Amino acid sequence: MQVSKPRTQSVGFRAWMLDGLVDKTGAHVGPHAKAVEKTHAWWRVMCLTGVDYFSTLGYQPAIAALAAGLLSPIATIVLVALTLLGALPVYRRVASESFMGSGSIHMLEKLLPWWSGKLFVLVLLGFAATDFMITITLSAADASAHFLENPFVPSWLDSQMIVTLVLISLLGAVFLRGFKEAIGIAVVLVAVYLTLNLVVVAVSIAEVLEHQALITDWWAALTAQHGDPLMMIGIALLVFPKLALGLSGFETGVAVMPQVTGAEGDTEENPVGRIRDTKRLLTTSALIMSGFLITSSIVTTLLIPQKDFQAGGPANGRALAYLAHEYLGNGFGTVYDVSTICILWFAGASAMAGLLNLVPRYLPRYGMAPQWARAVRPLVFVFIAIAFLITIVFDANVDAQGGAYATGVLVLITSASVAVALSARRKRQQWRTAGFGLISLIFVYTTIANVIERPDGVRIAALFILGIVGISLISRVSRSFQLRATSVVLDANALDYVLEDAEEYDAVRLISHEPGLDTDAEYRDKSRDERRYGHIPPGSSVIFLEVYPSDSSDFEEDLLVRGVAAHGYRVLKVTSGNVPNTIASVLLEIRDQTGIIPEIYFEWTEGNPISNMFKFLITGAGEIAPVTREVLRASEPNPKRRPSIHVS
Repeated sequence: MQVSKPRTQSVGFRAWMLDGLVDKTGAHVGPHAKAVEKTHAWWRVMCLTGVDYFSTLGYQPAIAALAAGLLSPIATIVLVALTLLGALPVYRRVASESFMGSGSIHMLEKLLPWWSGKLFVLVLLGFAATDFMITITLSAADASAHFLENPFVPSWLDSQMIVTLVLISLLGAVFLRGFKEAIGIAVVLVAVYLTLNLVVVAVSIAEVLEHQALITDWWAALTAQHGDPLMMIGIALLVFPKLALGLSGFETGVAVMPQVTGAEGDTEENPVGRIRDTKRLLTTSALIMSGFLITSSIVTTLLIPQKDFQAGGPANGRALAYLAHEYLGNGFGTVYDVSTICILWFAGASAMAGLLNLVPRYLPRYGMAPQWARAVRPLVFVFIAIAFLITIVFDANVDAQGGAYATGVLVLITSASVAVALSARRKRQQWRTAGFGLISLIFVYTTIANVIERPDGVRIAALFILGIVGISLISRVSRSFQLRATSVVLDANALDYVLEDAEEYDAVRLISHEPGLDTDAEYRDKSRDERRYGHIPPGSSVIFLEVYPSDSSDFEEDLLVRGVAAHGYRVLKVTSGNVPNTIASVLLEIRDQTGIIPEIYFEWTEGNPISNMFKFLITGAGEIAPVTREVLRASEPNPKRRPSIHVS
């Protein structure tokens, strides 16, 4: 009994950890569910993306004031212009062309074939991981700053690091339990938060109008510091990259498209209503945020002394909260703090949902992640551990993480801009190509300027990229002998061929044939040689099996086996990016369909074994016979049920 008990606990813990590999309940976020069981109106889904997008009001005005000083309102207007005229049109097009929740990364994946596309996606995933991970840590750090600055918090609780780590731990606990009520919670949080912000901004505007000398004093100081208006606009353009945090949330907006209800006539291939409503979601959220960004930057610049925005100042990272306490009292200010803490914390939940969608959507399909990467809970532990590390490295400082966050946001928006520009060019839409090309150049400049100004974002992204690429390649090699077919279908002719041999000869014998010159002489010579050197029993019927190469960088595939008559010979033809794994999958399917253990005959491949090994890993070919045998051995533990391999 003492021996079996730990084993039972171990099995139970493992089952709990891997629960969600194929999640049918919707209890966990991610692409694991067979289908989205319940969809929602677009405005409700907007609130889910809004916990990320709208929550930036918690720190964006303070960051703008710190970066641009008295120019903060003008720099914010530049940000809003680029939001409405740049990012919004880009992502409205992304919604039209990538409506399955894969975002702009999927558009670029389709444009770049073979390994170049996969490696490019891995790099983009590194930047996406930077964006989402820093969203978790930065939002938690800012939430803790709002918590600790509240006058009712006891003095002994003064460690921002501890509070931040506790908030991140609570976020992990939510996802370990499940997250199916996210949208309902998000609607309440966003409604309350935007209402409170509206009150704070309205009261602050009234305060400015009552003391109009604030405006004239600000303008006098601004002109004395920067000269004429053209100079101000030029400087605002230069500092704009520092304000890029205000662009976050667009990628999340297209990632949650499957949650939008759409219209009754929507189909999986053409969800017109869902696309229309997602565009409404993106436009509405951009307009709401733009209004708040402009008004909040004006009132915070006019009403808060510049010294209070500096590190350690009472308005650092919490400008609107400062105004709430200053003009509406500590009672209202505390309510505002609680609302801000909740939405900032839940912004991390939105980012975690994005991570749990992206990683399982791409890496396992590429063969570049362990099987457990399809489950929610192991990934949650990994992401929370990384968030802990980032928080400790940055000392839970909001300003210090701003560069890394902006880098991730800008790279994703830039890649989306390039994707839609290339899409418009491919469709020969000249004016749209020119427009999206100009937007792409602006975002490229913004990204480069941000990287030069704050290179820490690239360093963090590089660590994520190296980690993802390294783990991906190791996983790809370690899984190289797995069956890769997600399904195998024999068409009517192919099924007739194998059933005919199984019934008449009580055997199914195949000859592996490399596609090439499909002539009568080619098939005749191949049949003669295999019968002679492979010792195929005289009078036995044979079927040729041909694998036509496709993209070898693909890992998971649906295989269609076609039966074709060629020059009097029966041929099974299948297209795949990997030859030996595909042959093994077809053999096992034939066994299951006929009840007969099939046999296949190969000839030895010429070439160096080591070069053939690398050829197999990269091109999916190489030494076919022994690799096919190894795939079968790994997938079928019972030798008596394992298809036979003959090599001569």
